[in-house]
Amino acid sequence: MSTTRADAVLGYDEALGVYDPVMGLEVHVELGTATKMFCGCATTFGAEPNTQVCPVCLGLPGALPVVNATAVESAIRIGLALHCSIAPWSRFARKNYFYPDMPKNFQTSQYDEPICFDGYLDVELDGGEVYRVEIERAHMEEDTGKSWHVGGSTGRIHGAEYSLVDYNRAGIPLIEIVTKPLVGAGERAPEVARAYVAALRDLLRALDVSDVKMEQGSMRCDVNLSLRAKAGDDARSPEQLAVPLGTRSETKNVNSLRSVERAVRYEICRHAAVLESGGSVVQETRHWHEDTGMTTSGREKSDAEDYRYFPEPDLVPVAPDDAWVEQLRGTLPEPPAQRRKRLQEQWGYSDLEMRDVLNAGALEIVEATVAAGATPQAARKWWLGEPSRRANGEGVDLVTYAGQVGLLPAHVAELESLVASGRLNDKMARQVLEGVLDGEGGPTQVADARGLELVQDDGALEAAVDTVIAANPDIADKIRAGKVQAAGALIGQVMKEMRGQADAGRAREIILARLGA
Repeated sequence: MSTTRADAVLGYDEALGVYDPVMGLEVHVELGTATKMFCGCATTFGAEPNTQVCPVCLGLPGALPVVNATAVESAIRIGLALHCSIAPWSRFARKNYFYPDMPKNFQTSQYDEPICFDGYLDVELDGGEVYRVEIERAHMEEDTGKSWHVGGSTGRIHGAEYSLVDYNRAGIPLIEIVTKPLVGAGERAPEVARAYVAALRDLLRALDVSDVKMEQGSMRCDVNLSLRAKAGDDARSPEQLAVPLGTRSETKNVNSLRSVERAVRYEICRHAAVLESGGSVVQETRHWHEDTGMTTSGREKSDAEDYRYFPEPDLVPVAPDDAWVEQLRGTLPEPPAQRRKRLQEQWGYSDLEMRDVLNAGALEIVEATVAAGATPQAARKWWLGEPSRRANGEGVDLVTYAGQVGLLPAHVAELESLVASGRLNDKMARQVLEGVLDGEGGPTQVADARGLELVQDDGALEAAVDTVIAANPDIADKIRAGKVQAAGALIGQVMKEMRGQADAGRAREIILARLGA
């Protein structure tokens, strides 16, 4: 096990001046199937503990598993989207180890014969550089149960008063996507790790095979990292690539993009400190702590032979025929990166505008709003305004919040049409949107109920202008003298005079005409 000395860290720049980082990322994805991998139990998240279990997923004697066909289909589609080869014949194996959340004392997984192998995913970094992440394999397996460690301050077994186990998650279909060693990233290694997991999450969401909610554990990343001696400044030079790999650590179950990046950076600094002090890195699992931005030792990492893999005798091999694989290939969506570029070009967004939409998780909902009749700029403006602010306040993503309050793309398109038709100004539209979010109905219904409508009668507007000019002779004189920017003060008073129901642009025209400016 590691010692306290392993928790010392070296500065990031100092570490990279001596060592070159090499990563391997293992991403576990829970598939969004209705039932578990080898039985008919439900997979509903958040159900009462141990209510979604049966003899098969509990590993009771005599219970026999049956493969979930939808999970196999999802695995093949994931492999195809990652440019993998699909094995014409693959089989399950038993991965033997004891842990309380593993009711069978083995995990049904795939070992030497995975269903998908030799693929890649290109990820774009800031500045436009593209890094190709090579995929070693994507294989099927089942998830474990979940241990709850009660008492103590860390939520982990050390220091807990007692532990509980919920087996609802045991047996849920998993796809584990394993990269080949990621080399040549140099100082950008943490950024590459984050960009890869983000790109993979986008791809899986587009495939509609998982909800990829990292905060709920339906997508999580194990970060393997090692350092090797640096041979020159070019991380991709033949000399550097020929340097042997160092001993790796594996930081388990990292569950956010930010944490993936931070975990890579921290482990680079920790490994470097160990090596620079003359120590040896221990091959072990590590726990990531979001609050401190540090990892701590878990257990010494087992090698494959320690798991005593052997073929699962209760399951037949998986042998998809070529016709079925090609049929599934035809169901693949447009690659997310290609789709984003296409939409940005169609909508005329700047890079900053598109980045804001992506960061808000609003791409699909903006696309649906444009399809409902709104302009791209209006769709972006309304969704990234009050709805996004409230979603952040609720601690949920924008799409989830919109679903909770019943705000539809058609509502936003309708709101914009009320502005475009001249019935509402921007201020009124914001009031209407707040009413929709508060459950008062659709935009037109809210506008009618609140009596929100611009006054179209020029006579009433002219009378209000005359009243305001008479009450503000000093400002009027400035405008007559050519300081037309002073008209803003009068426009504000006209709007107040007409209770916000005047067209500000038309009010400006009348003011300037009245004052000969």
